[in-house]
Amino acid sequence: MSASKHKRGPLTAATLEIAIARLKDQETTSRKPSQSLKNLAKDEYESNFISAVVPSGEIGVKFENIGALEDVKKALNELVILPMRRPELFSRGNLLRPCKGILLFGPPGTGKTLLAKALATEAGANFISITGSTLTSKWFGDAEKLTKSLFSFASKLAPVIIFVDEVDSLLGARGGAFEHEATRRMRNEFMAAWDGLRTKDSQRILILGATNRPFDLDDAVIRRLPRRIYVDLPDAANRMKILKIFLAQENVVPDFQFDELANATEGYSGSDLKNLCIAAAYRPVQELLEEESQGGQKQRDSATSLRPLNLDDFIQSKAKVGPSVAFDATSMNELRKWNEQYGEGGSRKKSPFGFGD
Repeated sequence: MSASKHKRGPLTAATLEIAIARLKDQETTSRKPSQSLKNLAKDEYESNFISAVVPSGEIGVKFENIGALEDVKKALNELVILPMRRPELFSRGNLLRPCKGILLFGPPGTGKTLLAKALATEAGANFISITGSTLTSKWFGDAEKLTKSLFSFASKLAPVIIFVDEVDSLLGARGGAFEHEATRRMRNEFMAAWDGLRTKDSQRILILGATNRPFDLDDAVIRRLPRRIYVDLPDAANRMKILKIFLAQENVVPDFQFDELANATEGYSGSDLKNLCIAAAYRPVQELLEEESQGGQKQRDSATSLRPLNLDDFIQSKAKVGPSVAFDATSMNELRKWNEQYGEGGSRKKSPFGFGD
């Protein structure tokens, strides 16, 4: 009786139609990016960048997924997210013109790439990730054509963030004895196209570079990256935030001493902390397997038999996973010195060269 009522009920039919419509919308949305990108690409050169494009809704990383770097997030919100989300607020005058170039620099493993992806998500911008090899070709002249196509294709996807990972490998200092002519021509074409963006405020395109070696960048490139943000190794408070994010979904003892672990991991980057957590997570697994092999216990199907992680797991794992960069390493000293001279938080008063860009 009740079954027949449900079959004839208009609510069930309407709900079913809505569900089917949503499924179709999801299917269309999942197919739309690649199909529309192919339609936007005017030639084979622009088609080379289709695989490098990630729509903002598919990146899957937000600022809340990054457990530190609050000052960096705040700066990026003002420099990028607001102009892309509210372009009408920046359409008048010259002082509020959108920034066309930002550099994230710092030691490896501090989250520069993760920040770039989260920034695109928060700004509602498409994301194009390139490296030096993206714009190289064995055919003469193709590197310049690829560079032109990168910017022409990006203009069709605006708002868009062009993320140049290891930007020093692509736009390093010119004039080296071993510099190839094709590389020099490609670099000149890149900067010429970049200058074109700076004269078109309506085009919401940002060049976001990341590097561990900002001191290897060409001076002309540094001038085109007026905002240079140092992404440093996390301090104890930020290490604790990062650890809490990594262990949020893990089985840890109720009274886990996050503060003690944070203090014990001085010099660890975010990437180092992740590797430490992975190494620690293996210890209960190894113990269980050893118990099974020694005691002849039967293999258990559920992971519920694994004991929760405790602080000792991480302390013991430190012997296997240490910091990847020494605090007093030469590269770290060079980064701090470069930050003092050129960085967002550095002291410009020491410079005798007058006003910056």
